[in-house]
Order: sequence, then structure tokens, then C-alpha cells
Amino acid sequence: MNKLSYLIFGSIITSMFCFSQQDLIPLKFDTKYYNAIDKWVAFPKTEKDSTYTLGFIYIDEMAGFTFNFENSFTIKNNILIPAKKDSILNTTSLKSRLSTNTKNVAIINEEQIKELNLPSTPAWLEIYKNNEDSVEYLKQIGYHYNHIGASTNAIEPLLKAYNKQPHYKGLEFELAFAFNATKQFKKAIPVLEKAIANKNNDQLIYKELGYALMNIEEYDKAENAFNEGIKNAKDNNIKVEMAINMCSLYFNNKNEKKYNKWIKIAKQYIDETSQFSKYIDYFESEWQKQKKH
Repeated sequence: MNKLSYLIFGSIITSMFCFSQQDLIPLKFDTKYYNAIDKWVAFPKTEKDSTYTLGFIYIDEMAGFTFNFENSFTIKNNILIPAKKDSILNTTSLKSRLSTNTKNVAIINEEQIKELNLPSTPAWLEIYKNNEDSVEYLKQIGYHYNHIGASTNAIEPLLKAYNKQPHYKGLEFELAFAFNATKQFKKAIPVLEKAIANKNNDQLIYKELGYALMNIEEYDKAENAFNEGIKNAKDNNIKVEMAINMCSLYFNNKNEKKYNKWIKIAKQYIDETSQFSKYIDYFESEWQKQKKH
């Protein structure tokens, strides 16, 4: 297979987290890393750096968004000039996992790829593409996009997987989550309803269904979904989250009877370490103020 050894590195690309924008260079550092998948990219350099960091961004099915360091380069007369490649790079692959605080990158265009003596795509990329048409691979790609808040990008691979095997484990949730995150609530609902009809009683399915129904103002149906979700949920935090969604709705609508019902449910499952405690405290405090006026 691949005889290269692999190292996860951090300090070599610290420039991706701290930089000063360079003027008058043939690169635009205006692309989010998750919009530069399967592309050669450069990271901006700091004022202390003499070179730019060069590499390739791809998605590792298991590990997520990854930057593979290739080399460094300088710019002279608008030409990208590669540094003499360190011998260690011939036997070792230096990788860094990318996260939401990763700075924007510049995509290397075809002319610049030639200037840097690069192939259009690295030969090792094939290793990560062996299963790219499989449902599991496509679901994982969608998961990684959803996980970092790029749900718009998640929809295409998830739909491709859904058309192949709609009830694949975890797929319906990821697709519905992506639809809800991009405010396509009416597309999320049939995915979730079909999941339930197929005996998928996962707590997250009901949570997404209730959320979608709330957002199209189908409040009774949303309540039913959350009620079923709470019955099926094993995680108290999920139960509280569903209850808090309804509390928020009826708090804003000033529906005292419904508000009291759902705040009671939320309190039933909350514990003092829960991230939702502050929401309950806020609702209760503000609700009492409203009643006094």
C-alpha cells in the first residue's frame, strides 16, 4: 500500500492561526478550508515568516478535515518559487487536523501548480478515495461537514447516500440535521417521518423532527414529536433540550398553560451541571416579571 510514515504535526503550520495579510501577491486568502477540499492550498504567513506553507486539503473518512504539508515557497515577481524540499518529506507525510479556528486559505490555481512543480492531485490521495461511492463514506463526509457547521456542503454527499440506502444507520439524522441547519425544514420532515415509519426511534430523530415542525409553525405536531422523543430518549440532556425548545415557543407566545407544562418537564430531567440550566433560570425569571405586568 503506502510506504510513507505518517506524523501529525502542529508547529509547522502555526501560521494558519496567526498572520498578517500580505498585499500585492498573486494569492487570495479568502477561502474557508472546508471549501477547499481536494485542492492545493497555501496558508498565509506571519510577518516573521519568510515562506508560505503549501499543502493539500482532503477529508479523512474517520479523522475529518486534514491538511497534508507538501513544502514551502516564496513569491518573486508574482511567481511562486518552491523551497528546496527537505529529504524528510520524501519518506514522511506531515499532517494536521483542521478545526473551526483554522484561518482562510488561498487555493493554488493551475498555473501556480505548475510553477510549484506539483501534480494536479497527489498520488497518495487515491488511498482515501477507494470507497468514495460507498454509503458509509458519503455519510461520514456529511457528518464531518455538519460537525463543523458547514451543513450546506453536507447535503450533496448525504443525499447521494440517501438515494442509495435511505435507512442506513445514522444517515437519516445527518441529512435531516443538514436540512434543518440550512432552514430547509420542509425537506427534513419527510426524511424523519420515513425514518420513524421504518422503526427508527432514535432520540435524535424525534429531536430534529420536533425542531423542524416548530419552525413551520406546526406546533401540535412538534409537541407530539417531542413527547415521543422524550419517551424514547435515554439521555436526560436530550430530553431537556426538547422540552426547552417548547418552553421557548410558549414563553414567546405567552401561553401560560403550555409554558408551565414544558418547564415542568425540563425541570424533571435537568441537573445542575447541564448547559440548559441557564435557560431554565432565564425563562423562570422573565416569566415572573411578565406576570407582574
